[in-house]
Amino acid sequence: MACPFLRDPIDIGAQVVRKTIRTKRLFKDRQNPLSFSEEYINERYHFSSHCIVYLADLLTPSLSNDTLRSCALTVMQTLCIGLHFFACGEYMHAVGDAENLSKSTVCRAIRRVYIALARILPDFVKFPGHCSQQEVKDGFYRIAGLPNVIGVVDSTHIPIKAPSGPEVSDYTNQKSFHSINVQMVCDSQCLITNIEAKWPGSVNDFHILQKSVLYHQFQQGCFDGQLVADNEYPCLPFLMTPYLNPKPGAESCFNEALYETRACIKTTFTTLRSRFGCLKGLRVSPQRACDIIVACMVLHNVAIIRKEAPPCFSWMPRKNPDPVHCDYQDGTAIRDNIAAQLFVSCSQVL
Repeated sequence: MACPFLRDPIDIGAQVVRKTIRTKRLFKDRQNPLSFSEEYINERYHFSSHCIVYLADLLTPSLSNDTLRSCALTVMQTLCIGLHFFACGEYMHAVGDAENLSKSTVCRAIRRVYIALARILPDFVKFPGHCSQQEVKDGFYRIAGLPNVIGVVDSTHIPIKAPSGPEVSDYTNQKSFHSINVQMVCDSQCLITNIEAKWPGSVNDFHILQKSVLYHQFQQGCFDGQLVADNEYPCLPFLMTPYLNPKPGAESCFNEALYETRACIKTTFTTLRSRFGCLKGLRVSPQRACDIIVACMVLHNVAIIRKEAPPCFSWMPRKNPDPVHCDYQDGTAIRDNIAAQLFVSCSQVL
């Protein structure tokens, strides 16, 4: 039957046969992510526009599309979607609303970004650092006078949603929430030099270190230096920890110097959580959570190397954890020797 409301009536059946009824595709307006003020860009992505352009150039081989059909996202748009998610940690539909895109498009873009960043991990996370080993030692020595230090090691828990299946108890940590226990090593500039992001929250810190490649490299004598840690770790020849019950004098001075040196890793943890809001709680599977954590570590090092303005954060209070391992005799002998040689003046004063 012909439609009486059309100027040139055509039978609806004929339109179907001829496939002339087509719904016009509507594409949402995608704004240029860098067309805003510098203040707005920093607030939205936690990176400056110059650094975002640098990252876009760096990740172009991994993020570029082979075609422009269906209004495919540009490298800059894809990257900014990922940075927006890392910075705020919002639900993906909220990120899509802010970027004027669908949830599925946002999900695919974020995945492409963290996979691309994981590929360049070896270029930005190197132990003992991007400079010479002696320069790393000098940087730590200037903090509190501890010699031969090439890194500070510690672990932090990144909350995740409860995984499905029988492994849910493995991800429950001592504070009764689900997490990934991430081990990091940093230098005196808070640059991450080593990372282990694959262990469930129930695994203790020293076990992660023992199973790492870095631990075996130290045992084999690959590095001429020592790590600094807290009492979650035992004292080893290459791992200096505080005295449990320090005596007045050299031992107390050693503990104070060790605490000041260890402040680097605490500052790194706080900076990471301030710059990357997603690390306050990831609503993804454990494997994807590990990939996102690694991507944030790469971005953190990029920000440090390019001297990006650090985010505002409040200083964490000093906390001395209870010891969970016994010290090794050869490790305590080295620690006693360092304390006696460097802090003998403290004993003389007292």
